[in-house]
Amino acid sequence: MQVQIRHQPSFAVARLLLAPGEPCQVESGAMAATSYGVHVQSQAQGGVMKGLGRAFLSGESFFVSTYTAPQNGGWVDVAANLPGDMQVLNLDGRQGWCVTRGSWIASAHSVHTETRWGGMKNLFGGEGGFLTHATGQGPLVVACYGALETVNLQPGEMITIDTGHVVAFADTVQQQIRKVSQGIVQSLKSGEGLVFDFAGPGQVLTQTRNPSALSAWVIAQVPSR
Repeated sequence: MQVQIRHQPSFAVARLLLAPGEPCQVESGAMAATSYGVHVQSQAQGGVMKGLGRAFLSGESFFVSTYTAPQNGGWVDVAANLPGDMQVLNLDGRQGWCVTRGSWIASAHSVHTETRWGGMKNLFGGEGGFLTHATGQGPLVVACYGALETVNLQPGEMITIDTGHVVAFADTVQQQIRKVSQGIVQSLKSGEGLVFDFAGPGQVLTQTRNPSALSAWVIAQVPSR
């Protein structure tokens, strides 16, 4: 699978170029268009229990769609729900990536994804502690809300990032998740909930906007009865 991204950086769309008979995995609902003859099948990845894990733990869809090109090859266009950028992570079989909820869009059939516990859950902020862990070989497409930035951490270098602004991080990066302030009252006053502490070496992908903050703003605009 090869990936071409267009309409960057604000409204990115990724085109997955497939060889004859080649399959790829796409987040349910992310497909925008396909070339004629591409076959699609949706199923709970890894069975019903793992599908439930994706849906209720990592915030992804219950189903994962598998698109398979016909004998003359084909393509699949994928896009995220929120406006923003996309990036391709090329997995080499040695290093995996942890992707936060809602950021995994598509991957080659040779890339394996599973739900992994990433720390305690934020009761107030809404960012779950479960992550999608991707391993194997091939392209992995991730999306962000807003602009995407890459933080390159040197060995021992540390950084603290709000959980709602983290898109993905490499397995080589050490991480822990914690409350940003002491006590419920302080957390509510500051408007912050949990943060990631990262230590290098490795890369961390961040987004300039927070999907949970958008959800909170939209809810606040809805008139109460």
